[in-house]
Amino acid sequence: MQIYEELKARGLIAQVTDEEEIRKLVNEGKAVFYIGFDPTADSLHVGHFMALCLMKRLQMAGNRPIALIGGGTAMIGDPSGRTDMRSMMTRETIQHNSECFKKQMERFIEFGEGKAMMVNNADWLLNLNYVDFIRDIGACFSVNNMLRAECFKQRMEKGLSFLEFNYMPMQSYDFYHLYQEYGCNMQFGGNDQWSNMLGGTELIRRKLGKDAHAMTITLLLTSEGKKMGKTAKGAVWLDPNKTPPYEFYQYWRNIEDADVLKCIRMLTFLPLEQIDEMDKWEGSQLNRAKEILAYELTKLVHGEEEAVKAQETARGLFSGSGDTSNMPATELPADKFENGAIGVIGLLVACGLCASNGEARRLIQQGGVTVNERKVASIDVTFDQADFQGDGVVIKKGKKVFHRAYVK
Repeated sequence: MQIYEELKARGLIAQVTDEEEIRKLVNEGKAVFYIGFDPTADSLHVGHFMALCLMKRLQMAGNRPIALIGGGTAMIGDPSGRTDMRSMMTRETIQHNSECFKKQMERFIEFGEGKAMMVNNADWLLNLNYVDFIRDIGACFSVNNMLRAECFKQRMEKGLSFLEFNYMPMQSYDFYHLYQEYGCNMQFGGNDQWSNMLGGTELIRRKLGKDAHAMTITLLLTSEGKKMGKTAKGAVWLDPNKTPPYEFYQYWRNIEDADVLKCIRMLTFLPLEQIDEMDKWEGSQLNRAKEILAYELTKLVHGEEEAVKAQETARGLFSGSGDTSNMPATELPADKFENGAIGVIGLLVACGLCASNGEARRLIQQGGVTVNERKVASIDVTFDQADFQGDGVVIKKGKKVFHRAYVK
């Protein structure tokens, strides 16, 4: 099976502008493609997984990835999927975030001469003369067509600033620039970017002629992929300092039964034949599938050693014999104890297991808290500071969340 057919079989391709041409370029290893990343944080998260895995797959097939950091467009903000304007970032913050992204991307793709490259659209967008840009590029865009685009329609009722209205022409200009400077002949992005991407393809054809080979493709469920990165506590980051490998493993180990095979197919590099066999799994076998998913993705992001540790810790905890050293942990400061003790409600909040005292109270009353394998029966339970010496105590929230609390 060639790479384009594999991408389709894995459920990654949603829409394309010219399937036969795209298939030919990709299968022959002649695609120079870009995917954009907004540097709005100092770490990528699991919502970027689909794009990162796609870049890796295509590079393995001989194609050349360009990771485009939106340092220029980030100063405007993409209105797609937003109900309000994004906050502005400084150039220093954008540069720092971009450097963090590259380190994490190196786990997936190889940078270097003739290989993957990273570019920042601030390098060309920030130097544009606005009047020249509007005369040269703005003339290629129909306001009527732009207002029909989904990324703008959903904002019209609440208000769309003229600043954000510039986003589509600027993103389109990225493709135009990359096409001319680096021979970039293809762009990938999520369904929420489809209108912006079509704008780039059309701009190239209007400026350089209809025979210009600029292709557009979208990834299936990338918008859902972004949602994958969200939990009750925030995003699931690829940075181990933000989301430790054990927490990362547990995130994937605890996904819904209905999603596990879909994620294995889209995100892992296991052979499709092996995954097709898993399609027959049901019941308790899905727990094995979740272990496979969690292990493979943790290995991809954090390395095999950390994946093995996370898996062994998780298995041990569920059997009651686990090593707690790799478990997410919170060191409790002295001021959390009153007269040498801490209440269970304060403990849950201090460890970030509950966002408020009210949430903690409800969780306890519902029987959802266990400390050192003993169910907490009352909201009035307290623990002495001495209980947290050494390895501390293990708190279990619900059936799947484990956390260690200790004092030094």
